[in-house]
Amino acid sequence: MFSSSTHLQAQAPDFSSTQFRTALGMFATGVTIVTACTPSGDLVGLTANSFNSVSLTPPLVLWSLSQAASTMDAFRQGSHYAINILAADQQALALRFATRGVDRFADLDFTEGRSGAPLITGSVATFECFNRSRYVEGDHVIFVGEVESCSHRAGASPLLYHGGKFYTEHPL
Repeated sequence: MFSSSTHLQAQAPDFSSTQFRTALGMFATGVTIVTACTPSGDLVGLTANSFNSVSLTPPLVLWSLSQAASTMDAFRQGSHYAINILAADQQALALRFATRGVDRFADLDFTEGRSGAPLITGSVATFECFNRSRYVEGDHVIFVGEVESCSHRAGASPLLYHGGKFYTEHPL
């Protein structure tokens, strides 16, 4: 039993950053592109696989972004964003939106969401979110979005990421 005066703290890790990243990569995830339109009309977006549901009532989702990301200010200051869950045939888009120094929106087929955030055509699902809250944890910021609108394509196969490679699902 711990006394109330005992201060608990995590022990120092016994692994390297590379070992941690490799172990995290064993968790298969979907692949998303998070998009937004800044108040000045600039489009921003990035590939993220750190997407999760949080709550059904109210409808909340979360994703995280490195504090060093070039798009951090746009997402931190913006009121809305969209999360586009990619389909199996959208691997090239995932790579494009993960690459620095390229025009990520060049020739991209999308529609403008209610808040102006791009909704990528062909995605298996989209979530239009109000930027409800942000939490700084470690070297990332966790964004919690309140979903204002969502849609999905029934039967569409998602793009998955596992162990540093892209996959698509196959029913067991």
